[in-house]
Order: sequence, then C-alpha cells, then structure tokens
Amino acid sequence: MTQQVMHFIDGEFVAPTGDKLIPVTNPATQDVIAQVACATPSEMERAIESAKAAFKTWKEVPVSERARLMMRFAHLLKEHQADIADIICKELGKTVEDAKGDVWRGIEVVEQAANIPSLMMGETVENVARSIDTYSYIQPLGVCAGITPFNFPAMIPLWMFPMAIACGNTFILKPSEQDPMTVNKIAELFVQAGAPKGVLQVVHGAKEQVDAILHHPDIKAISFVGSVNVGQYIYKTGTDNLKRVQAFAGAKNHMVIMPDANKQQVINALVGASVGAAGQRCMAISVAVFVGAAADWIPEVAAAIGKVRPGVYTDPSAAYGPQISPQARARVLSLIEQGKKEGATCVLDGSDCKVDGYPNGNWVGPTVFSNVTTEMEIYKQEIFGPVLSTMHVASMDEALKVVNDSPFGNGTSIFTASGAAARKYQHEVEVGQVGINIPIPVPLPFFSFTGWKGSFYGDQHAYGKQAVRFYTETKTITARWFDDDIQVSGPNMSINLR
Repeated sequence: MTQQVMHFIDGEFVAPTGDKLIPVTNPATQDVIAQVACATPSEMERAIESAKAAFKTWKEVPVSERARLMMRFAHLLKEHQADIADIICKELGKTVEDAKGDVWRGIEVVEQAANIPSLMMGETVENVARSIDTYSYIQPLGVCAGITPFNFPAMIPLWMFPMAIACGNTFILKPSEQDPMTVNKIAELFVQAGAPKGVLQVVHGAKEQVDAILHHPDIKAISFVGSVNVGQYIYKTGTDNLKRVQAFAGAKNHMVIMPDANKQQVINALVGASVGAAGQRCMAISVAVFVGAAADWIPEVAAAIGKVRPGVYTDPSAAYGPQISPQARARVLSLIEQGKKEGATCVLDGSDCKVDGYPNGNWVGPTVFSNVTTEMEIYKQEIFGPVLSTMHVASMDEALKVVNDSPFGNGTSIFTASGAAARKYQHEVEVGQVGINIPIPVPLPFFSFTGWKGSFYGDQHAYGKQAVRFYTETKTITARWFDDDIQVSGPNMSINLR
C-alpha cells in the first residue's frame, strides 16, 4: 500500500481528509513511493488557529529555554542525519553525501538559532535627557509561514522555522509537494526535542494552500524560496495583504576565471559547482566567463566534466542523481536543443544519458557549451540542470559588465592569484554573495543569505542577524522616574524632552 503523507497540525500527525492527491515519485524509477493530499481549507484554518493560540504562551517562554530547545533539536538532527538523508535520496534522488550535506547546512542554522539570547538583545542609552532613559526590546511578530522548494528539502525549511520559533513566533510550513516526507521527519524530531504543541505546523499541498497562507490575516510574515515567477507572485500578493515577505527567486551565477588562476583548482571547482546535485541548486555556477588566455582551458574543463557520471544514490560512484521530475528533465533537454539552434557550440552533450538498470530515470548527462552569448536562452534562463555555459572576454572589465548586466544577483565567484583583481571584482560586482577562489559562496549562518536584484524580493534576508530582524519587531521605551522631593515645573508644551 502506498504511504500516505500526513499533515502535522496542533502537535500531532493527522491523516489528511482532502481528496486532491499528488504522487511522490522516486525520480530514478518513477515508482510512486507516497501520496500527499492537499490540505483542505478546514485543515489550513485549524493549523493557523493552533499556531495563533500557541503564540500566546510561546512568546512568554524565556529566551534561554527557547535556545535550549534549539540545542536539543540540533543534537537530534545530528543523531538522525543519515536517516533524513536516506529519505532525501529516495524522494529527490540526491547522492548520499549530497543529501547529508543538505541536512548539515540546515543543522548549522539550528545551531545559530541556539544563540538567540544574544541575537535578541536590544539597546539602551541612559540620560537621553535629564533623568530620562531610552531602551529597546526585540519582540516576536506572531504566526509566520514558510514555503519551500524541492531542491533542498532539509536545509531550506531549517533556514526558516528554527530562527522564527527561536525568536518567539509560531510557524506554518508548506514544503514542496514533490518531496514532502523529509520535512515530516524533521517535524517528528522537533517534537522529540520538546517543542510545545502548536509551535510548528506542517501542511502539504500546492498553489491553493499557498494562496491560503498569502491571504490569511493572522499570518504576519512569509518566507519563500523558489522560481522567479512564483517568487514575484508571492512577494506581490503577500505585501498586498500587508505581510512581511522575503522571497528568494531565480539565479544565473557566473564564475570569472582570470588567466593567472590555478588551472587545476578552476577545473575542480567548475566540475562540482556546475553539475553537482544535477545542477538543481540556486547557487550552482551555470556560466563560466574566461578572461584572456584562460579560454584555452575550456577543452580541459569540458573533458573533466565529461568524466562525471550520474546515477542512483545506492551507487557510491555516482556523482549526482536525476532531475526531480520528467517535466524538469524535458525542460533541460529543450534548452540544450535551443542552445544548439541558437549557435552555441555543444562541446559536451548529455542529452542522451542512460543509467544501466534505470531506463525510466530523469537522467541528464553533464553538458558544456562554448561560444555562448548573452542573447541566447541558455544564458538568459536558469536551466536548473547539469549544463555549463562558457564565454570568452578580453578583460575583467568586460567580465564585470557581463555579470552586472544580468538581471540576477544571487552568487558569483572569481578565481585569480591577484589580490588587486579580487579586490576590484568584489567591490564592483553587483551580486550579493561573492566567492574568491571559492565556487559556491553560500555564507555560514552567522552571516545572512544575501541575493540581490531579481534573485530576491524583500528587505531582510534569510538566517543570521537579518532573519532576527525579519521575524521580530522593535519596541522602544522612554522612561523617567520621579523622586519624591523633585520639584514639579509647569507643563511642557513642546516635543523636547526636558
């Protein structure tokens, strides 16, 4: 019998009552491994009401107790890292090591959430006027929500709800319907860590459930990671409903390679950053911009990428897994064909990739294009597959123009032996996350994930100090206490403190 994915509402896993069913498939075989039912309006309302009720008591829990909950949660996540990774492998197709990395990067954010007492400290100034002091408190918003994508089913939910809950909020999580079982396992561990009833809710579904979150008046803030069109829709709709929104959207990440860079380091970095995780990373390097004589390395880069072999997670020699769905595979293959028609040179073609024993898998082999221009669709679109586009420019200034003219600003990197070149690039590039001799510059969680331009809609970013600001309000108090023997003067008819 096919497994039924439960909702997690009001402190317990509950069998869904909805009849809109979405199959969860193994992308290497197309076998249906579970069914997820879209939450009904009454189930959505029950989850939100439970979170609203829980907020009244959770916000009063001492911040040190909230921190200890996160410590226990991080410990359980570490104990069960392999178990969570196994679920990711089955419903998403990641390799074992990649799935473990997915979990680990989430654990790091939970560890940061355990630092919440210091992160929620306010400010104070004594004697802002005579015998008057001003101080501020950081207080939670209320019910917050997260809408997460398929490609990091552990890490991205763990970007969101631990920080929000540590700040004193309660949380509604709507994970991707394509791999929902990972989040349910994480919720189970959160309960084991001692999370009170109602603090976290997990509801499954698709657009209808997202719209319920966007329009519900009791939800104060929404975090989203996903595609450009959906990110824009969520940002516009959420803010139209007077909610705080942080929406992380598309990307087209460039690596600039200077001729003085270490060639082998460049090749190794491009192999992993371009086709790792089947290219299904918002921080993948999908464009390599070779400056000057560095373009001579393109054939060697293609040869190295050509040695990479996709496969199933049980194969320890597999470098990456399948695309998430047949539709995702078809889109990647369509863009590869379009690149050929537009005049790019396909120096490595993975269109006809096959994996022995898995004829129905969503396989796309590593693919490399040269002579790519900025007018081509393979350059303009986020392919989200194991496809690397390479370009050749004469100078760093030309490379900077290519990167800065892109509508996206999620991540970029430069490989060089020159401190001056690196300094110029990091200063002038219009991208939020910059790596110097590091291909995928995802910041650790004491910083924030800081995409720019069309890669992000909102004001405050994920995790780090910015997440605390996103999930809280600041209350400022100005106070004076009178001694019994103080002289009482006449009324103050101005706005000046005195």
